[in-house]
Amino acid sequence: MEIVSTNRKARFNYHILEKIEAGISLKGTEVKSIRNKNVSIEESHAQIRNDEVFLYNLHISPYEQGNRENHEPKRTRKLLLHRREIKKLIVKTQQKGLSLVPLSIYIKRGIIKLELAVARGKRLVDKREAIKKKTIEREIARIVRK
Repeated sequence: MEIVSTNRKARFNYHILEKIEAGISLKGTEVKSIRNKNVSIEESHAQIRNDEVFLYNLHISPYEQGNRENHEPKRTRKLLLHRREIKKLIVKTQQKGLSLVPLSIYIKRGIIKLELAVARGKRLVDKREAIKKKTIEREIARIVRK
């Protein structure tokens, strides 16, 4: 499994409740661009519309050797999930404060996959606690090294 891109902000801004693996409906030049790691997942999010899951704001740079058939960088892409998984997501996202956040894009056995999370947004207090925890861990690691 080769990780292509991760969303580091997601783990800082959200409490991850559940993770789901999904496929992405892509064009040929998008696949080649992802394999070259020309993808940004930072600002993207997923929504459910008409019993289908769509990914918005995923930026895949145009393929360098692509011709006029090259893709649009920020087009809406359909996520490939089983019906029962979509129904579970519909029930969970109807709860207050839960949303679908992409965590990472990776290549698994030659197929491009997306790790999608059902997440609840963190409050400012929680973010401050996370920052404090990281700084304490860094200081402990620095002391142990000496």
